[in-house]
Amino acid sequence: MMFDASLKYGILGLARSGIAAAYKIKELRAIAFLSELQEARQILSAQELLQDFACEFGGHTDKLLDCEVWIVSPGIPLSASILQKGKAQGIRMISEIEFGYQIKAEDSQIIAVTGSNGKSTTASLIHHILKELGKNCILAGNIGDAFCSFPIHKPGIEYIVLEISSFQLDLIESFAPQVAILLNLSPDHLNRYPDFAAYCESKLGIFRYQNSGDFAVLNQDSAEITKRDEFIKAQKLYFSGIAQDAAAQVNGKFIQVGKDKLSIYELKIQGRHNQLNALAALLSIQALGLDLKQGMKAATSFKALPHRLEFVDSINGVAFYNDSKATNCDSTKSALESFERPIRIILGGSDKGEDFSLLTDSLQKHAVKAYVTGDTQNLMRQAWLGKLPLEFADDLDSSVRRAFAEAAMGENIVLSPACASFDHFKNFEHRGETFKAIVREIKREKE
Repeated sequence: MMFDASLKYGILGLARSGIAAAYKIKELRAIAFLSELQEARQILSAQELLQDFACEFGGHTDKLLDCEVWIVSPGIPLSASILQKGKAQGIRMISEIEFGYQIKAEDSQIIAVTGSNGKSTTASLIHHILKELGKNCILAGNIGDAFCSFPIHKPGIEYIVLEISSFQLDLIESFAPQVAILLNLSPDHLNRYPDFAAYCESKLGIFRYQNSGDFAVLNQDSAEITKRDEFIKAQKLYFSGIAQDAAAQVNGKFIQVGKDKLSIYELKIQGRHNQLNALAALLSIQALGLDLKQGMKAATSFKALPHRLEFVDSINGVAFYNDSKATNCDSTKSALESFERPIRIILGGSDKGEDFSLLTDSLQKHAVKAYVTGDTQNLMRQAWLGKLPLEFADDLDSSVRRAFAEAAMGENIVLSPACASFDHFKNFEHRGETFKAIVREIKREKE
């Protein structure tokens, strides 16, 4: 299905992707009707949108049923009553990612990245390498600006790097990137999927419409991936931290793609998980037929993204790291395994239905003590009481200060919550910035 300007499009949800799709539809001289659950006063650009489109705020009504295609925000669960109603009427439903794919110019190639953890770092690293190689490229999707906010329907953009969530993949019908990367699969978003298997199937959807001329970059160390990869029609390229027969591998103190090697100490991003992210990025550069040696050189100038094992500061020999983006157990496990020195870890937030006992072994091995705050305190108490030193606090400020008061020189204090942030914060960025502000305040007090 390609774009048809004679159809009327319904936009459900007016976050950045919905608004970008609406304006792209208008630019392409088609009609869009905008529908938002929140009241107009809660939407920043509501007045502007009301001038430019037919809109409804404060709920999704039957007016949407007059539209032939719905572009559904990833924030709306597929179980929502309006979506069930639309389904019963036979209305086509797509994500903004699918819509962008349908309208993009033919000369641009897409590199799409998904996985439970590491998506933002890997997508940003690929974009960084492409820019260093002098390519005209954009970074979009679940990171930065929406896919449709760029002039993707016009020729000239060589490469489009997309970070993609499972929610965005749930509503695709033709999306077929030239290179699709699946970094890992671990339990996440179990509040939105019936079970882990359903979540995995959603992630695997990134390969569904690829053909034999495309590439699938896959983590060979993930049993959840390798047991599901038979249906993939694209050429499979595996990366691994263990296997020596993978196309890309960690080989002692080097990462290696084919015969080309790069010392892990030349990378500015820390930890085994980031070495795997770098391998996935470099495999995609190779798959595109670009200069791998130059790509490796470019990778060495890439710095960690904010809120992803980001070094904040050192006070009296105690280092602080902000890993607020660690919103699930697997991501926090990677953080725990990234340090050679002891960790005092700050955990807790809003619940996504995870089993926190999965972290017990890693915490026992790598953490001196865990400082727990947020809505998941009781769940974490049940998981770890008597198994490792724990301290419970009312807020993030108390947790950080307590950890610092008890820390010895040479230790690391790491915010890596293993939870979403919606109990006390707007998002993980807000939580990370709050952590950094607390560290700044402690430093000022010590001066």
